Amino acid sequence: MNGTKAHILIVEDEEPLTLLLRYNLESEGYDVETVGRGDEADTRLKERVPDLIVLDWMLPGLSGIELCRRLRARPETKNLPIIMLTARGEESERVRGLATGADDYIVKPFSVPELVARVGALLRRAKPERIADVLTLGDIELDRQKKRVSRAGRDVDLGPTEYRLLEFFMERPGRVLSREQLLDGVWGSEVYIDERTVDVHVGRLRKALNRGRAVDPIRTVRGAGYALNDRFAKIA
Repeated sequence: MNGTKAHILIVEDEEPLTLLLRYNLESEGYDVETVGRGDEADTRLKERVPDLIVLDWMLPGLSGIELCRRLRARPETKNLPIIMLTARGEESERVRGLATGADDYIVKPFSVPELVARVGALLRRAKPERIADVLTLGDIELDRQKKRVSRAGRDVDLGPTEYRLLEFFMERPGRVLSREQLLDGVWGSEVYIDERTVDVHVGRLRKALNRGRAVDPIRTVRGAGYALNDRFAKIA
């Protein structure tokens, strides 16, 4: 992590989930603060603005939606990165959450590694100087500054496209990514490339990573796309 630790405020009234998120985010090197009520969070945010807020939809005192509206109305927090947590899975509710000003939206129950990856991706866009230079999963390490990848201490030789593909996967462990999402995230939405090209590059990435009897960290989800197996860290 470069410079000062990124400060994250978790606003969540479910204590077991709060403890789980705090533990995992602190393990990633973040400075984490927690609040269990929406009105208390509103007061705290007037005193100190964090680098990112993880905000539950349903809160005592003041709802997450209302707090999000207030934050977007204030000059000092109008660009504050916000990830909304909710048990509501209907599309209309997701749209409402995003329309209120949330930057991202995740439905309970969710994969904690996926949430941590989304926090990292959002911080990287908002505050690139505050994000980790090195991504790790299991025995795979990706060093952003050196543009270098290693597995179990052995250098992995990747082309620029395979490097970007691995970085995109490592930012979102456990999340199933469609070929279209991979095309947009790695190649860019302005570039027209056939979706089968994704399969070719995933194959090259696998070949480079999986020498010998190494466990394949990339999971093919039939009819959906690919995912970097978030259980890989336990396997490796």
